Amino acid sequence: MGKKPDEWFRQADYDIKTAEYLFKGKRYIYTVFMCHLSIEKALKGLYQKYLNEAPPKVHNLIFLIEKIGLKVPDDLYDMVFNLNRISIPT
Repeated sequence: MGKKPDEWFRQADYDIKTAEYLFKGKRYIYTVFMCHLSIEKALKGLYQKYLNEAPPKVHNLIFLIEKIGLKVPDDLYDMVFNLNRISIPT
């Protein structure tokens, strides 16, 4: 089944700390990328935890939120929507 949810969460935590480090160094493009990656991994951990299946190989945060059925406050949803839109394509 691939990674377990705790591994997804561990990597998400590592990535957000990397984003904070990059932000302090004014490496803003990479900060955006790492923030997106961190949220993506956290969502994939939730996907696997709640749906009990390996998450799809997608990078769309909104897709993952909707598949999980996660209720996100409007202001946070707007931030994730914008991050999803502006993130660097991989």
